[in-house]
Amino acid sequence: MSHPQGQPRLYSYSACSTCRKAITWLNQQGIEVEVRDITIHPPSVQELEAGLQQLGRSRLFNTSGQSYRALGAAVVKALSDPEALQALAADGKLIKRPFLISAAGQISTGFNPQEWAGLLG
Repeated sequence: MSHPQGQPRLYSYSACSTCRKAITWLNQQGIEVEVRDITIHPPSVQELEAGLQQLGRSRLFNTSGQSYRALGAAVVKALSDPEALQALAADGKLIKRPFLISAAGQISTGFNPQEWAGLLG
């Protein structure tokens, strides 16, 4: 699932302070990424499926977001994996952000500078 241009992709949300911190960090490190607005262009089902396989479900959902609370934890828990992936792909605000895909296709959610340095280094 690596990108043809070999450039990491970051799904971000401008109103998210963690996303802004992550972008600042990337700029400070001199790491170029393709930034996409997660609310307009959420990750594809295939990208989310890779995230599910690499991280597990708990790291894909933005459990503190309004979309998650509107659905409810019990509803989310009851979703099959394919249903969960469809729900995430349909509503970027459900996805834990920032959502980073390295050039090699490794995925990270949330902002962890040590983890990102390993993925992008």
